[in-house]
Parts: sequence; C-alpha cells; structure tokens
Amino acid sequence: MPKKNKISFKLGFMQGRLSNNTAGRLQSFPWKNWPNEFYLSKFLPVNSIEWTLDYHNIFKNPLLDKKQWRKIISLSKKNKIKVDSLTCDFFMQKFFLHNNNKKKILKIFDQIFNASKLLRLKYIVVPLVDKSSVKSKKDLKKIINFFCDIHLRNKNNTYTKILFETDFPPQKQFKFINSFPIERFGINYDTGNSAHNGFNLFDEFKAYGKYIENIHIKDRLFKGKSVRLGNGDFNFLPFFDLLKNYNYNGNLILQTAKSIDHINELRENIKYLTKIINKNT
Repeated sequence: MPKKNKISFKLGFMQGRLSNNTAGRLQSFPWKNWPNEFYLSKFLPVNSIEWTLDYHNIFKNPLLDKKQWRKIISLSKKNKIKVDSLTCDFFMQKFFLHNNNKKKILKIFDQIFNASKLLRLKYIVVPLVDKSSVKSKKDLKKIINFFCDIHLRNKNNTYTKILFETDFPPQKQFKFINSFPIERFGINYDTGNSAHNGFNLFDEFKAYGKYIENIHIKDRLFKGKSVRLGNGDFNFLPFFDLLKNYNYNGNLILQTAKSIDHINELRENIKYLTKIINKNT
C-alpha cells in the first residue's frame, strides 16, 4: 500500500501572548511575566514556547543570561513545555543595515548559539520583514554574507538552525534560501504575512515548501492588521492540505491577535485550528 501523507507537529505559542502589551507593542519580551507564562501554558493544549528577544536590555534577557539558564530549564521541565525556538525581534528593531551596530549584532548571535547548547534551541527565527525588509540586491548580498559568517563562527553547533522569515515572493525566496548551506538554514513560514502580501499559497509551497520547518500561525487582512483566526484573508483549509502533502513535522507557533483575555483568546484560536485540522483528516 502507498504511504499516506500526514501532518505531525508541535503546537506552541509566541512568548508574550499570555501577557499584557509592553510599550504599546503587540509583541515584546514579557519581562515581569515570563515565568508565569510557563505556568499558564499548562491550561492550554500546547507543548512549546517560542522565545522573543528585544534589542532593549538584550544581554539582560534570561536567554542570554547564564545565571538564568537553569531557571528556564527548571520551568520547562516543571510545566512540561519546551523552548526549542526563538524569534529575533531585535534584528528588526536595530537592523544593522540601518544602524552602525554590526559587531553588536554578531555578538548577540554568538551568545544565542552559546545558549542553545544547554537550552537545546532547535530554531533561531530571523525576520527580514517590516523594518528589516531587504529591498536592494546590494543589501541582499550583505545579508547573505553576514549569515554565512555567523554560520562559520558557529559551525560546531550542528543542532541549531537559522530559519528566515521574509516578505520575498516565492521564486525570490527559493533563490535566497539556496544561497546557504541547506543543512543549517531553512524557512519560517508566516501565514499572516502571506495573506497580508497577497501571495499565492500554492506558488509558495511549490517554490520552497520543502524548506519550511517552523510556522507562525496568524491571520491578517490583505494589506491590513492581524485578526482572530478565520476572520482574515488566509485560507487555512488548503494550507493544512499542503502541510499533509509535504509530510510536515515541524512547529506551529500561535502568533495570533491578542485580546484582553489572553488565555481564552488562544483557546478560541486553537479551537479554530482543531476544527480545520479535523476537516482535513
């Protein structure tokens, strides 16, 4: 009998989705509440948290503070939830192409890779969108050289991969990811950004579906804001059909819109995902 395609994934949420916004930003590191998010995760059917790193006070962030690594590991074990991915929001906030801070950004990545050895971080998600969007061929070449350098500086770490989240159209994304050693690099797919940019889902997966290892789940209006899953312009039903066709077995990270009641908002979005997945199986 032919082998049936299937979806196998770990469901998680973006750190900060169970905390109030900081400085008016939808996404930021929850300085006062980050340990509590581990505890609250027990009330959701999730098994991973994607860590966030902001540029402000970045070396005081627990993930880059050796004194707090044991605390992260303890919270993870106690609440039965893993931290195996992080998203580099600092890269958008102080993009080195727009700021004279390349050496500091290199140091940050070196320390992330150093932390990953003990914390067993599997994915480092690098956003090349919004303020870190790459527009020119010259800047694209700088980005490729920069991350090839990071790879060489950390080549002994064979566990952690860098995943890019971009606003590139499908063929440009394919060409970009093939500029790197594919065993150490991959793609973070963002459902909301795809809807926002008006990309064709099937063209995206045809071009680079096999390189996708981590997925940010959110819904957005075309050229508009994030909304609750099912209320935007992303079509989740064929999306999960494509994941099945590609035998997807990576992470699904809830990066959904927030409301006043954080935990129930995530529950509603998980209910929607479960309904879609059940239709597809």
